[in-house]
Amino acid sequence: MAEPGRCNWTGASGTKYTYFVYALPVNFNANQDGNYIYSRKNDKGQWLPVYIGQGDLADRISDNHHRADCIRKKGATHVQVHLNTKEKERTDEEADLLAHYTNAYTPNGCNVKEGG
Repeated sequence: MAEPGRCNWTGASGTKYTYFVYALPVNFNANQDGNYIYSRKNDKGQWLPVYIGQGDLADRISDNHHRADCIRKKGATHVQVHLNTKEKERTDEEADLLAHYTNAYTPNGCNVKEGG
């Protein structure tokens, strides 16, 4: 596997998060917890989030993902990831990024807001 590129994403809090960029399809070994962003580039070459999440990367970066059909239909070409074993930090980061990148929510993206 080639050395992955890197991309920085900024949460609503102003915190910057560095992710490694992998072209799809890609597989990860089990028991690697982290944050991930399914993404694609727009016509200006900027990364757009299609889905932002966290969990075991082997389970979440797969055709079995519960939003896999949507992720494909929205044109995700890459997944961006970083490892983090601490669930509280992962869920906080996920919420921070979703608060900033609201376009990751339906109908533009594939995240679904709690409560509709």
